[in-house]
Order: sequence, then structure tokens, then C-alpha cells
Amino acid sequence: MSTATSAEPAVPAPRSRPPRRRSLYRGDPGMWSWVLHRITGATIFFFLLVHVLDTALVRVSPQTYNEVIDTYKTPIVGLMEMGLVAALLYHALNGLRVILIDFWRHGAKYQRLMLWIVLGVWFAVMIPALGVLGMHMAERFL
Repeated sequence: MSTATSAEPAVPAPRSRPPRRRSLYRGDPGMWSWVLHRITGATIFFFLLVHVLDTALVRVSPQTYNEVIDTYKTPIVGLMEMGLVAALLYHALNGLRVILIDFWRHGAKYQRLMLWIVLGVWFAVMIPALGVLGMHMAERFL
């Protein structure tokens, strides 16, 4: 019978802290910009689809078209129009940012700065736009 002695213990020592679980999504502003760009793109696509379909009703039945358009004249649809303006503006500005990241030599280096510029311009344009749309909604619905 031989006894072997080794420098390593048979049972490993417990770790001081459990290993961190890495996630693909780390909450970086660039990731949220990407997610919001996709959401606004899908929203704009849905609006365009509905717009084409309800406009096509003019050829089928003008009376039905007028009834559909009358359903759009509600405060909730007015709020949805404000959301559409916000989505369009963000999607356009972020699209320019994506083009710069892809085609400008220093785009990747300055992508985070460009994101903050996009958000600043978005707020600078959206605040007056919401004021104008809000006054229009107040005239129409109050």
C-alpha cells in the first residue's frame, strides 16, 4: 500500500464570491439606443401600413373611409400622433448617427457623444413640437 502525498488538496477551497453571470445586455446607452431604434422603426412601419390601408378605402367605399377617419378624431389618437412625431424624430436623428458610425472613420470613437447629441437635439425639437401639438389638441378637443 502506498500513500501518495500531493501539494494540492483533494477538495478545492471555496471561492470567496460566486462567479458573476455575464449577460449579453449590459445596459450600455448604445444598446438602449439600438433597442429604441428598432421599436420606433416597427412603430413607424405599423403606422404606414395602417395609413396605406385606410387610404385605400377611398377607392373601395368613400363612406367607409369617412367613418374610419372620424374614428381617428379622438384625444387618444391625438396622443398617438404625438408619439408618432416623437418616434419619427428619434428614428431619423438616430439613423443619421448610425450612418455616421458606419461611414465616418471616427464614428465608432465618437458614437457615445453622438448619442447624447441626438438626445439633446431630440429634446430641443420635441419640446416646441409637443407645445404646438398640445395647443392644436386643446383647440380641437376642449
